[in-house]
Amino acid sequence: MPATSLLLNLLWILFGGLWMAVAWVFAAVVMALTIVGLPWTRAAFTIAAYTLLPFGQTAVSRARYTGREDLGTGPLGALGNLIWLVLAGWWLALGHIVTAVLLAVTIIGLPFAWAHLKLAALALWPIGKMIVPIDEARQRGYAL
Repeated sequence: MPATSLLLNLLWILFGGLWMAVAWVFAAVVMALTIVGLPWTRAAFTIAAYTLLPFGQTAVSRARYTGREDLGTGPLGALGNLIWLVLAGWWLALGHIVTAVLLAVTIIGLPFAWAHLKLAALALWPIGKMIVPIDEARQRGYAL
């Protein structure tokens, strides 16, 4: 991890990243305990790790990245995202938005606010996405 990403991730943890990562872990545990939510558990844990250390990584479409459709990128993935949105996505997105607003007010927190807004969008529709290093995403033609 480059020094800049490491520094930004440390500052991120101090200014809102840790509590939102804990929220994602909580969502994953709740999904696992319900049994019905097991399909979303792994994705929530993956995004929790991404929420803890977002700088130097990005979320991309799994279908575009791999060049093929799978169960999570087709109609069943859309249905899964709708169920996720109702069960957990809206409150995780709300947490990211509230944190983003609080950080944006400080002006210095604008880069972190922007990262929270990107995570809010991911919180609403996470199925069919994957987390990859930014350099790797750029090599595959993603404009970041």
